[in-house]
Amino acid sequence: MKVLVINCGSSSLKYQLIDSVTEAAVASGICERVGIDGRFTYKPGDGEKIITDVEMKDHSAAIQCVLDALIHESYGVIKSLQEIGAVGHRVVHGGEKFASSVVITDEVVKAIEECNELAPLHNPANLIGIDACKKALSEVPMVAVFDTAFHQTMTEEAYMYGLPVKYYEEYKIRRYGFHGTSHSFVSKRLVEVAGLDLNDSKVIVCHLGNGSSVSAVKNGKSVDTSMGLTPLEGLIMGTRSGDLDPAIIEFIAKKEDKTISEVMNVLNKESGVYGMSNRLSSDFRDLDKASNEGDVYAKRAVKVFSYHVAKYIGSYVAAMNGVDAIAFTAGVGENDHVVRAQTISYLGYLGIQLNPENNKARGKEIMISTPDSKVKAYIIPTNEELAIARETVALV
Repeated sequence: MKVLVINCGSSSLKYQLIDSVTEAAVASGICERVGIDGRFTYKPGDGEKIITDVEMKDHSAAIQCVLDALIHESYGVIKSLQEIGAVGHRVVHGGEKFASSVVITDEVVKAIEECNELAPLHNPANLIGIDACKKALSEVPMVAVFDTAFHQTMTEEAYMYGLPVKYYEEYKIRRYGFHGTSHSFVSKRLVEVAGLDLNDSKVIVCHLGNGSSVSAVKNGKSVDTSMGLTPLEGLIMGTRSGDLDPAIIEFIAKKEDKTISEVMNVLNKESGVYGMSNRLSSDFRDLDKASNEGDVYAKRAVKVFSYHVAKYIGSYVAAMNGVDAIAFTAGVGENDHVVRAQTISYLGYLGIQLNPENNKARGKEIMISTPDSKVKAYIIPTNEELAIARETVALV
């Protein structure tokens, strides 16, 4: 079966066509600037990228661009759309309604809509992608795979906030966690490469990118994770502040005569390592380069980021009463040797020693701790699209 994986943003649409037998990406790409002017990137298998400017007035037009490319007479990878056996959609927030992936029905769409206020920047875009695919591929079964689902195994000790209980009971304000598809995929792969028993394992996954989160996974199930009601909680990130004293919001609002919405915009889009580096960049490649050139803001931003990753690792060792292995994944986790080295430098109490040579690796699966380390550390590349495809195949 060939599975089309769709990840819709507000003005973008990432996609992959995956062969469920070989688990290879038959084609992949992204539609950018949807609703603005439109740029379409398409890569057939191992072929060269094709980038064209195509007007895409909405996500329905973007979906049509993808389908047209897949069956194109020159560079298409399938002969007809009938070869697409299923579509898997990434949906960011499923609230407490969804503890696992589901086949999409009208009832499921309605339930996702009810979670919109929990993820106003993400869920509406995800729903637009679902609707566009239903129009173009009306007979093809579709599956929703939720970022929050993997973390629904957290117990109330982990997910409750110290707020009046009515806010949970009436508005479902609690910690949900995100990046669940990645944490699920990487934690299972980590157990395999570390030679552990899935049903008797304690692992920590550090998904580090522009959006970052850490999870504690015990016996294959998430028991805690750093993001909360929204993806703003937890680690310092590319442009997001992560954890902070909530009184800061009122303090800034009064000092600079800002509304709550304006302050929240600062926390989401102007903070993190971008803000700490004096607005230099949210890209760690730029920060590492500037650090090497003596930029004190960039150097401090990377150090603070790494320190917070190490603190979360330590707290999750406590949450699980131990740890067997740790994985670094996603854009920064897989490629930034500086962040990995700085983070591991705090973990000597776990018996982890860094292998400097292996730590130079980028984007490949490798153990970066020494063989005699009591707790092993690895780079494990994530593959959220493949994880979504697997979930989709299992259901349809």
